[in-house]
Amino acid sequence: MTRIKEKFKELAAKKEKALITYIMVGYPNENSTIAAVKGLIKGGADIIELGFPFSDPLADGPVIQNASMVSLEAGTKINKFFNIVKKIRKETDIPLVLMTYTNIVYHMGYTKFIDKSKKAGIDGFILPDMSIEESKEYIKSAKNKIDTIFLISPNTTQLRIKKISNASVGFLYLVAVYGTTGIKKKIQNYTLKAIKDVKKITEGKIPIGVGFGVSTPDDVRKYIKAGADAVIVGSAFLKLIQNSPQNKIESRIESFTKTLKNQTKSR
Repeated sequence: MTRIKEKFKELAAKKEKALITYIMVGYPNENSTIAAVKGLIKGGADIIELGFPFSDPLADGPVIQNASMVSLEAGTKINKFFNIVKKIRKETDIPLVLMTYTNIVYHMGYTKFIDKSKKAGIDGFILPDMSIEESKEYIKSAKNKIDTIFLISPNTTQLRIKKISNASVGFLYLVAVYGTTGIKKKIQNYTLKAIKDVKKITEGKIPIGVGFGVSTPDDVRKYIKAGADAVIVGSAFLKLIQNSPQNKIESRIESFTKTLKNQTKSR
């Protein structure tokens, strides 16, 4: 059983849902990344997504796009990324998920990239531009090594949801809103309906994580109440890092993470 599956099993036993957090590695520098990760762990994050910067992040809004650009300009290459992951892995057994774009993985070769990621301590991949139709080689290379986490949206058809959920390992990522990532102002009713519909279609065979535009404890509470097994928060953490001096990043991230995690616990 992978770390991600073990985490969901552990949380189910405690009647908790998962808080999945995202940060961009190398934003604005390596020290900030390490400080943020420490804060996430101390704050109670269940799974951490680590973004690897890409020059054309189509699925991401302005906050993550900016973080990606800053990270690239700071010299975040893939070997540096893996070295940071190794440092994180020495400190914790928390599940780590790599989020990047297909071209990065394809360029090195699926098997080689996945093997390097696994060795560094990565447990799963999220490739938002990886279509199910073109995923055969990717899935084959990842099998029994890395969890393949695919994305669906509120308007994905029932047949397609079944197909994508069957290819997903770890959890299924439901995009909460139409468009890119970022901090949204309100929760959409179509998202709440989509959570219930997807839960029925997947019949509890895989956890459902909701992300994109989730930024407050109230957002987390409402998505959990609607039936989500996990809630994913990203841009709000990057904004916090951006607005914090280096020596305050860890403590502020820890505090904010605790307020989010509290909403995933049974009441």
